[in-house]
Amino acid sequence: MAEPVSTDQNTTDHPDPAGGRRTYADGGPVADVVDVADDTAGTDGTDDRTFSRQGWRLILRLTRERRAGIALGVLVGLCWTAAKVSTGILVRNAVDQGIIADDPGALRRWSLTLGVVAIASATFTGLRRYVAFREARWIEAHLRDRLFAHLQRLHFAFHDQAQTGQLMSRANTDLQQVQAFVVMIPLTISNAVTVLAVTVILAVIDPVLTLLALGSLPFLNVVATRFSRRLFPSVMGIQRESAELAAVVEESVAGVRVIKGLGAERVQADRLKAEAEDVYDESMGAAMTRARYLPGMELLPNLGLIAVLGYGGHQVLNGNLSLGTLIMFNVYIAMLIWPLRMLGMIVAQSQRAAVSAERVDEVLSTEPEVDDPAHPVALPAGEGEVRFADVTFGYGRTAPVLDHFDLRVATGESVALVGSTGSGKTTVARLIPRFYDAEAGAVSIDGADVRTLAVRDLRRSVGIVFEDTFLFSDTIAANIAFADPDAPHESIERAARLAGAHEFVSGLADGYATLIGERGYSLSGGQRQRIAIARAILADPRVLILDDATSAVDPTKEHEIRDALTEVMRGRTTIVIAHRPATIALADRVVLIGDGRVVAEGTHASLLASDGRYRQVLASAAAAEHAHAGNGGSGGNGHGDGVGRTTEEVAS
Repeated sequence: MAEPVSTDQNTTDHPDPAGGRRTYADGGPVADVVDVADDTAGTDGTDDRTFSRQGWRLILRLTRERRAGIALGVLVGLCWTAAKVSTGILVRNAVDQGIIADDPGALRRWSLTLGVVAIASATFTGLRRYVAFREARWIEAHLRDRLFAHLQRLHFAFHDQAQTGQLMSRANTDLQQVQAFVVMIPLTISNAVTVLAVTVILAVIDPVLTLLALGSLPFLNVVATRFSRRLFPSVMGIQRESAELAAVVEESVAGVRVIKGLGAERVQADRLKAEAEDVYDESMGAAMTRARYLPGMELLPNLGLIAVLGYGGHQVLNGNLSLGTLIMFNVYIAMLIWPLRMLGMIVAQSQRAAVSAERVDEVLSTEPEVDDPAHPVALPAGEGEVRFADVTFGYGRTAPVLDHFDLRVATGESVALVGSTGSGKTTVARLIPRFYDAEAGAVSIDGADVRTLAVRDLRRSVGIVFEDTFLFSDTIAANIAFADPDAPHESIERAARLAGAHEFVSGLADGYATLIGERGYSLSGGQRQRIAIARAILADPRVLILDDATSAVDPTKEHEIRDALTEVMRGRTTIVIAHRPATIALADRVVLIGDGRVVAEGTHASLLASDGRYRQVLASAAAAEHAHAGNGGSGGNGHGDGVGRTTEEVAS
């Protein structure tokens, strides 16, 4: 496709369409619409646990894909555990056999052994973290690639509803939460084995002292479980409100010209403040939950240490326990404090990861409504004949936008589509490259129903120049060659010459290597449009669609764009959507659309002379453009003709 898909084009022909259907592993539909513009997961425990299970399924699938690497991380973690756990026994032997027995040789041997074990423990610590982060970062990158590829495949109806900020939040913040959880898998398993090993060792040496040391563990488990249940709704709320905040920030940056032009900085600042306060409120709720439970989770293990010192100290004084064994107990209790304190962190992170994974899965499980057929056919040889046969389409609403619409555009013919706002002319253009699928009837190119073609093949055969040109923050050459990054410079320059862009590009300091700002706003409207036309020329499509390509250009400069369009349209099947008479006159044939059907057709001159509806449409468009210019519309959209002139004068 010559022009990149943009979701912010003129959508006056239709209301917000319905989104896709969600399916999961069981194949059943979950919801008719995936509304990422407003995540409204419930806060009651049952609904949250349902959403959590969906997130856990995705995490399980991802970890299975990297089970070998994660297993290696667990193995290294177990080696770390063995080294760590052995230190307590080594300390006991050093005390009892070296210090108490007054044997310097034994003390030296056990101290050296302890040093070797410490080095091994440090080495395995580094390896454990490296392997854990390697696997977690791979899963994050893989999931981000999948998410981006799926977003590219999703139909226009999905993107019509989805907020950019919400999608960005899922592709960044949510994936980072999943990554942070995967990192903790080898760490958590090795910590759990450490707790188990220490418990067994202590129980063998002194069951009573072990019971006192570890007696708080059941209570710790109860506290951790309640902590998990109370924290989950707050975590879900933080994720939701953070995405809403990101959406407001994205809209503020993207629409900064509108905000400044209307002096609405305060309005947008208030929106941002409201969303930031929502994030703050949810975060403080989570903080209160943590403040309520984490102190208890930290205190309980220390109660065991106090019990060991009290009971164990008396055992040593009575000669029933060696000093080395008491020190070993204290070493092991200290060793357990961090894994047990981590329990709260692990619980909280697992909840965040489950919520984040569910939000990502919500997008991944949305099935594209427009996709390749099971057995796509090759695009037949031809020069771009376009046919609409009894097409009905309505974006899911009751009254169709196109109603039994019939139109044939012959090979090499240029046809201008004219109609009032909402008449369906832009819809006609969007059905050709399958931005949407017809509800009834068929759209075909060179005799092939577009639904039988591979989407990529179809869209590379259709070039589109939108009214609101989108340029990327890259060089001019890269923007022209967007559809074919490997195009030689000669082809890029040829396309620019045909589009009338070469002269102004050559006048820039860096020529075709000039970097343009975001969306190309460093260029004028006419310059941006000519680069967009050059982009379409380079793609060399069979069918060219010009969607109001001159409406954003000042009328005094419109002739430059028209000259470029005349060159581009020569001998190529072209559909022109326009309201300015001079642009309409470029077409071989004019089709007037009304009530979703063709109501008149002919040349611009013949319709102007014979059809009152056609004259009225042109006059209304001219009046609307004049009013827009008079109200401070930017971009040079003002029309030179006054509203008070006659219909014939405005249209001629």
